[in-house]
Amino acid sequence: MDNRLRVLREGAGLSQAECAHALGVSRQTVISIEKGHFDPRLSLAFRISRLFAVPVDEVFVPDGDLVAPDGD
Repeated sequence: MDNRLRVLREGAGLSQAECAHALGVSRQTVISIEKGHFDPRLSLAFRISRLFAVPVDEVFVPDGDLVAPDGD
């Protein structure tokens, strides 16, 4: 599953450690999600979407469906 966690986190001005603290997970978990090495449970996915005030489907998309901001 692709995700926009890094884009959202950086856009909010949060470090990985700050994001991890806000989500109640380890920094390694945030890193693993951002790199696409770990798909979070649904409960964590919803915590992430609430943290950045976006729908969960704006954070996580099926592999290959992530569209670049310029539409490419």
